[in-house]
Amino acid sequence: MRGFENDLIVLDDVPAVTDKLLETVGQYSVAGKQIHDANIVATMLAFGIPALLTHNIADFQRFIKIIDVIPLLPSPK
Repeated sequence: MRGFENDLIVLDDVPAVTDKLLETVGQYSVAGKQIHDANIVATMLAFGIPALLTHNIADFQRFIKIIDVIPLLPSPK
């Protein structure tokens, strides 16, 4: 991460993120460890970020109606 920190923008957990998180958790019945994924989605929504590049596509499938989920690399076999 240190090598990337000059190229990245870190988004703060502002009240708008909390509002989106509560909305997302209720809408998608998220619980337990899934809260972390929902918080990523809430942050994206609060800051107007439409797409997520990830290796963990399955973790974000439930959110494909509100964000674009793009595989970072082809899935390992």
